[in-house]
Amino acid sequence: MHQSVLVDEVWEGLAPRAGGRYIDATAGGGGHTRSWLERTGGAIEVLLLDRDPAVAGTVGEALREWPGAWRLTIGNFERVEELATAAGFTAVDGILFDLGLSSNQLDDPARGFSFQTDGPLDMRMNLEQGRTAADWVNELSVEELADVFWRYGEETESRAIAREIGRIRTGTPFRSTAQLAEVIMRTKRGRRRIHPATQCFQALRIAVNGELTALERGLDGALRLLKPGGRVAVISFHSLEDRRVKQCLARHAGRWESLQAGGQAWVGEAPPVRLVTRKPRIPTEEESRQNPRARSAKLRIAERNG
Repeated sequence: MHQSVLVDEVWEGLAPRAGGRYIDATAGGGGHTRSWLERTGGAIEVLLLDRDPAVAGTVGEALREWPGAWRLTIGNFERVEELATAAGFTAVDGILFDLGLSSNQLDDPARGFSFQTDGPLDMRMNLEQGRTAADWVNELSVEELADVFWRYGEETESRAIAREIGRIRTGTPFRSTAQLAEVIMRTKRGRRRIHPATQCFQALRIAVNGELTALERGLDGALRLLKPGGRVAVISFHSLEDRRVKQCLARHAGRWESLQAGGQAWVGEAPPVRLVTRKPRIPTEEESRQNPRARSAKLRIAERNG
């Protein structure tokens, strides 16, 4: 079963209070929202978003004790401002983005996210939309595929892997996760700290779902939805995500610049925010032991200024 990460740290950072309105922009298994409803006795309103229609049953089961306190909308958090406005959630008190895949998605071979078990090479968050990972692997040029592995996975052997994929696919198109993982492992020889296919699979998942573009647009929209004093919390799981979160919040935090004529002017993007976490919060050793998938999580929080 999926275990939400940094639950206590998110609770402390967003500080949900009775009568408040909150958005869980990545519903997943509903773990964070459940924590908020338990601790407030269901005295808040929560809008949950998720691009994966399959979460509906899981969320409904997790939150069945508070039927009137939440609602679920299926949609990409890239459109959080549009979706929240349509649901009447404007001027909200807090918004959470938990960017990790749920264990339910990772452990389902049919979704194609994992190289640990064989399944179709899919990787779409929403199985009804977009091109599959197999489409990307079989149809991109070798140069484009190498660029994907490097840009989104920081894979140092991206060119060699892409060339080998290009050689093989001329006779046998890639259809399964095991097929792709085996080629990557064979190309990347030698002992490694992580599984050889980790970075390439990450890169394909990000590319297939347009995750980094969605993150940047979603964060900007979320900041506009916050009321003054409202907070946004973002949990990322790899350096590419965390870097973009840090950069986005820094742009909105802005800076003071000296003027030639004297005095200072604030320079930054609107709406302005205050960084609550100068350095990201990370899981405790105990949480990392209990839930190994939490080890790479980083939490950043910002508060909208008046």
